[in-house]
Amino acid sequence: FFFSSRRRHTRLTSDWSSDVCSSDLRKARRLALQIMYEMDCSGHSMEATFVYVRGYIHQEQSSKDFAVELVRGAWGHRAWLDQVIHRHAQEWPLTQMPYIDRNILRIAIWEFGVYGHTPLKVAINEAVELAKRYGSESSYRFVNGVLGALAAKENDVRQMLLSNIDIGAIEA
Repeated sequence: FFFSSRRRHTRLTSDWSSDVCSSDLRKARRLALQIMYEMDCSGHSMEATFVYVRGYIHQEQSSKDFAVELVRGAWGHRAWLDQVIHRHAQEWPLTQMPYIDRNILRIAIWEFGVYGHTPLKVAINEAVELAKRYGSESSYRFVNGVLGALAAKENDVRQMLLSNIDIGAIEA
């Protein structure tokens, strides 16, 4: 289930919470990616996967909480996120896109497009670092290209997502 990294990555910052340091946020993103990868590959439900990985998680509670929030948001609304990805990576059908790449994109788009507490540049940088660490040799360029195209349309992407996703249901 858990995959290993190929490279070491640099430390970046985020604005998730003043109580959580950037390394905790990075760990949370890695955990969210691992959980989403498991669900995407196996077809297991979100709740079943959470139960399964509970024994493997040895992180601060704040990291776990943020990871769960990312997974619930990005996985729970992947149909809308996938539409955004498809519009900006038409040469790569989602069914042919590597699991890692599409889940990294889902997390990043969720963070800057819906979640709103992560600045666009931070979401892109963190996604590129995840792609360098877990993806293929070309993953980071692909992820950067798709997110770079979205960056130019940040407000349009955010409007489309927010008009189709019930934020009240997410926060409840």
